[in-house]
Amino acid sequence: MSYILIVILAGTISLFLSLYIRVKAKDAPGAKSYILVTLLSSIFTFAYAFELASTSLKQMKFWLGIEYLVMPLIPIFVLFMCMEYVGHKIKTWNYALFVIPFTTIFMMQTNELHHLYYRTIKVNKNGPLPLLDLEWGPWFYVHAIFLFVCLTMSVLILLREFRKSLFMFRMQILLMVAGFLTPIIANYFYLNDWSNGIDLGPISLSITFIFHGVALLSLQMFNVAPIARESVFESLKEGVIVLNQNRVIVDYNKAVLNVIPTMSSHHIGKPVDEVLIQNPLLAEMLEEEQECDYTSFLESGVTHFRINFSKVENKSGLHVGKIVTFVDVTEKVRMEEKLKQLASLDGLTQLYNRTFFMRKSEMIFDDLMADGGGVSIILFDIDHFKRVNDTFGHEAGDIVLTHITSITKEELRVTDFMGRYGGEEFIICMPETTLMEATSRANRIRQAIEESFTTFNEREILVTSSFGVSYVQMAAGEDRYSVQQLIRQADQALYAAKHKGRNCVEVYEANDIYMQV
Repeated sequence: MSYILIVILAGTISLFLSLYIRVKAKDAPGAKSYILVTLLSSIFTFAYAFELASTSLKQMKFWLGIEYLVMPLIPIFVLFMCMEYVGHKIKTWNYALFVIPFTTIFMMQTNELHHLYYRTIKVNKNGPLPLLDLEWGPWFYVHAIFLFVCLTMSVLILLREFRKSLFMFRMQILLMVAGFLTPIIANYFYLNDWSNGIDLGPISLSITFIFHGVALLSLQMFNVAPIARESVFESLKEGVIVLNQNRVIVDYNKAVLNVIPTMSSHHIGKPVDEVLIQNPLLAEMLEEEQECDYTSFLESGVTHFRINFSKVENKSGLHVGKIVTFVDVTEKVRMEEKLKQLASLDGLTQLYNRTFFMRKSEMIFDDLMADGGGVSIILFDIDHFKRVNDTFGHEAGDIVLTHITSITKEELRVTDFMGRYGGEEFIICMPETTLMEATSRANRIRQAIEESFTTFNEREILVTSSFGVSYVQMAAGEDRYSVQQLIRQADQALYAAKHKGRNCVEVYEANDIYMQV
């Protein structure tokens, strides 16, 4: 009698778990299959209690038939529960597995006609309770193997997720695996007749579902299951590293390999500083835990990342770890660089515009004031450029400007830089260049322009240019010179060149005497 009460209690527990999950967590991964399997288990368990309470073979057979209306379906829903729990979608072909359970139900309900499931069914009255003495038929072994295969596949599906899951998810998986071991052990006792003929399956199933209920509810982290890791964590484009409060790596996703290509599963459980020992810069950034930018130089190219940090707190609000996110901002950085470049260049000639040229020249002067040195400025324009526009049109004028730009660039050194100062006026800054060198360079440019021509509508366009050159030598710490001052001097020299007939180079000297070269 006490065993019957235990069986009824087991059935009540299964029914309670079914209703409880239906109310509390019906949308959790695997919950729908869990609700069905616990409901079926409660029916199976209550039917078995009635079987134990029966006194005749006819009554026992009736309740045995009720048990077998639901019990063969339990392995299928257990398997489906595990598949949904880890994020595997139940596909149409998976439902073909129901062929064996439905065949088992048919075989059991028609057993009197063929005896393929049980060869004989008798009553054994030697124990404290009258129990069925069953001789198994061939289909019973098919059912038993199918049950074992479903449970084994369920365990393997869970264990496959164990390695790549966070600690709390691992506890969930271990509880679920422990639950599956319970009916396997119970059936082993029953099949070997170590349970005095009493089927331990109904009670073991209830124990199984208690384990699963705890896994799905009590240890659930942020109300998600391992499906979150596969469908969300691994699908993130951002690289993610999860650290515990001791800065030990707990988990990471595949995207972080774009930042740390050497990262592997062997690094889980190791301090992040130890893993990044070959990358002290990144290690220092992670130690400071401040939002920052990081540039990765790999064989695949240069990639820019924005590093963000997020605290992980448990339900009690205690800090238990940190999530480090690497957001790829390469496109944004490139776009910003492109915008900066567009803002700094003249649209037609692709030379520095006046504003950016001045800014860069001022940086050169800042260096000269700090360390000392010389710099030359060349200012030149195209002689009678208005005639070109009036005679050939503005399109031809644009072609001449780009042609002059191309010729001049060929005469410049890597350290020199050039800008479009005005409409047809150009300016060159030549750091660490003497007045003689700058004058010589200006003459070569002037001569190259004079000897070249451009073609527009099959007509040749020839132009000349006038140049003004200025130079300053500064001692370290000297601050009485400026870019604007040097440009004014070059402009005065250019004006002198125009005054003397154009197509020449004039040099500014401190005594206000202009020398034609």
